[in-house]
Amino acid sequence: MLRFEQGKVDRSMETAIVSVIVALAVILVVGLVAWAYLKRERSQNLRSRFGPEYDRVVRANPTPKEAELVLEERQKRFENLDIKPLDARERQRFADAWEHEQAAFVDQPRNAVRNADQLVIEVMRARGYPMGDFEQRSADVSVDHPIVVENYRVAHAIAVRDQDQRVSTEELREAMIHYRALFADLLHDGGMAPVRQVRTETEAKAKAKEAGR
Repeated sequence: MLRFEQGKVDRSMETAIVSVIVALAVILVVGLVAWAYLKRERSQNLRSRFGPEYDRVVRANPTPKEAELVLEERQKRFENLDIKPLDARERQRFADAWEHEQAAFVDQPRNAVRNADQLVIEVMRARGYPMGDFEQRSADVSVDHPIVVENYRVAHAIAVRDQDQRVSTEELREAMIHYRALFADLLHDGGMAPVRQVRTETEAKAKAKEAGR
């Protein structure tokens, strides 16, 4: 009888142990599935936010995990910045300055490219971007303007190369086109409208105001 009771207790303990093991296994599997899901969501969110910049950073880092940490650090830094859109007067002033440099490119392409680089810095400063070195500026811009940040890199690289050894007029024209893509995006707060549209918008508002008198 005693031996029977002991066997019954042993079987109950075995059942309990098996139940605990199964429960732990289920928890582990659920945890792994949740971890994989969150990891995938994290990657998809970063890829959606940064677009082609995500792929560039992944290529520049040893592992995708390290690349995503870099991008998350950029986001955290950006969230602490006081980035603001330009008001209508500022947009008009910068648009006029750009049109001037674009027209000047015909006779003085090198000066126009140098001035375009400076105009990009000035519009960034006006919007609240901190003025660190080029790598930091491009990293900051990549958070809110990921589609055109590569334009900035290409244009800047040409401008820097031209300081060491003169590049061709065609390369300078390429730099100007790349600068314009970023400049327009910054001017319109990511609206992807052309620079010259600023003047059209301002004139339309002035005519509407005049008609309302």
